[in-house]
Amino acid sequence: MVKESQNRLKHFTSLKSKYQATKYNDSSPASLLYLILRKVDLGIELLDLEFNWLQEHELFETLEIIWLQQFRMGESKRLEAEFSHLKAKYKVAKNWESSVGSVLYPILWKLESENSLTDSEVQFLQDNHLTQIVAIVQDIKRFANLKQKYQATKYQNSYPDSPLYKILKKLDLEASLSDAEYEWLLDNELFETIEFFEKQEFINEIANDKYVNTLKLNIESGKTLNETEIEWLKNHEREDIIILAQQKHFAGLKSKYGVLDYQDKSHTSLLYIILQKLELKERLEPTDVAWLQDNNTEVPQATYSYYMCQEYKLFSGKILIAYHTIEANFYEQEFQRTDNKWNLVNASSHWRKANEPEQALQLTNNLHFDRIQVNKLKSALLTSRGGAFRDIEKLDKAENCAHQAIEYQPESHHPYTLMGAICFERHQYSDGEYWFQEAIQRGANPRDMDSEIKRVVKNAKDKNKHREVIEYLLKKDSQRYSWAKSYLKKSQNNGK
Repeated sequence: MVKESQNRLKHFTSLKSKYQATKYNDSSPASLLYLILRKVDLGIELLDLEFNWLQEHELFETLEIIWLQQFRMGESKRLEAEFSHLKAKYKVAKNWESSVGSVLYPILWKLESENSLTDSEVQFLQDNHLTQIVAIVQDIKRFANLKQKYQATKYQNSYPDSPLYKILKKLDLEASLSDAEYEWLLDNELFETIEFFEKQEFINEIANDKYVNTLKLNIESGKTLNETEIEWLKNHEREDIIILAQQKHFAGLKSKYGVLDYQDKSHTSLLYIILQKLELKERLEPTDVAWLQDNNTEVPQATYSYYMCQEYKLFSGKILIAYHTIEANFYEQEFQRTDNKWNLVNASSHWRKANEPEQALQLTNNLHFDRIQVNKLKSALLTSRGGAFRDIEKLDKAENCAHQAIEYQPESHHPYTLMGAICFERHQYSDGEYWFQEAIQRGANPRDMDSEIKRVVKNAKDKNKHREVIEYLLKKDSQRYSWAKSYLKKSQNNGK
């Protein structure tokens, strides 16, 4: 207890010395002065009666020290509040230190007072990942340059959120101002800027017309617009030129893909979108394919006596070949990525439909069938390979593949269909009928058999053999093979 009393007395003596109150004679820790000095030392605000007590006891030096200390405390709180406000304004993370002694505080203060930062200060912001502030600094510099360029230096606000900054950026991009923006310049008496704008707009109008004419000539010569040109046209409200370019491009694509007679010329046509995908070698969606299958184009056809228009599916000719080429490449890439050999079956099928049977054969040239475990896969690969050999008229090799495929999967109808087609190619019609029947018994659609036969008729090069197979079919079933009559008539006309 005695020791505690001594410590309090010692503390009181120290406080009186610190706050220049030694002339007060009472040194008892029970004195009101001790309570006052302890509150001051702890940064606790004094009451009015305590200030009055100090004045009554003529402790003026003590009062002066206390007032100065409290002023400093108040100033420190003000500075911290200002720092907090600046951090919020410049989007600094909340967990950044709040002390006004931070290097960041004078940097933000300089920005707020529109003073330029030094290179070391910018480096500090970059090192501390304060990129949003660096961006603001760059905007401030650009704003200052634009004000100088467009004679708007009389406008005092240099912060990038100013409406003037947006206006000057539009001027620099040679974009037109809205009525509201023009009025804003008038309200702020930026007449030199308005004059600069009007003069520039007149000059730009002449230059723009010349540029638009150049673009039109480029479009007429078959050139397409690039992204920069399209963006410029949009900014200058010349979408009509973009539409003109799209229509011209659409016409060029229709010519390239053999559908120039398709009636719809609009740039919004689904056919235009599909042809652009094919041009970019992008895969078509199933809905795109269905649309092509459901829509036709009229193509003028010459006969021996007059011209007539014949309808063809859009999903034919060059469009069909482009589609199957893209699909073939896709499945080749999938095989490279996954090593799944079913992708080779798909790729080979698409290469054949793209009239590239050699590509299909190349895919399966070096396969080791003894290392493939699944018989169904072996059969599919061999059937596809045999079909490719048939396409290039190597029928013996095609037959060998078909027989091997049947050995691996006797219940699959595909190799039997291939055998039937090979026999018809050789004009062994009864043998072909036998293999086709075997295929039908294993689930093949009779329509698929007719398609294979129709292909034989269509591709027959020898006139006598061509007529022979047609006559065989009509004698066999004139109703089922009635379509062969048109080929017979065409053959007779060509012979005249």
